[in-house]
Amino acid sequence: METTGVSGAAAGGVGIIGIIIYLVVIVFMIAAFWKVFAKAGQPGWGSLVPIYNTYLMLKIAGKPGWWLLLMFIPVVGFVVWILATIALAENFGKGAGFAIGLIFLPLIFYPILGFGSAEYTPLEAA
Repeated sequence: METTGVSGAAAGGVGIIGIIIYLVVIVFMIAAFWKVFAKAGQPGWGSLVPIYNTYLMLKIAGKPGWWLLLMFIPVVGFVVWILATIALAENFGKGAGFAIGLIFLPLIFYPILGFGSAEYTPLEAA
């Protein structure tokens, strides 16, 4: 038995709405990352370029550029990403709680960082 009609049209409508919501979230996150990069004195367009954006994020976090190579090692890369995220929060004057938010709820905390009042003040390297 073939099913067509209203239920098929409704499912198609939900799919299109889902795609539109997804695209809006993507554009919003691109804008948030662009603002974070710009606040840190880096080119905003750098947030759009794969791998280069990770290098710039490490630079903003005050970590050496060679850490980018560590990001390609499966378990080590995850640890490096967490350490860099904590350093990123610290360089914007935020604490460990905010860093945890950046790690677990990036869709909320990166826009807060980018569009909020946080200022980039890099800490001295130890």
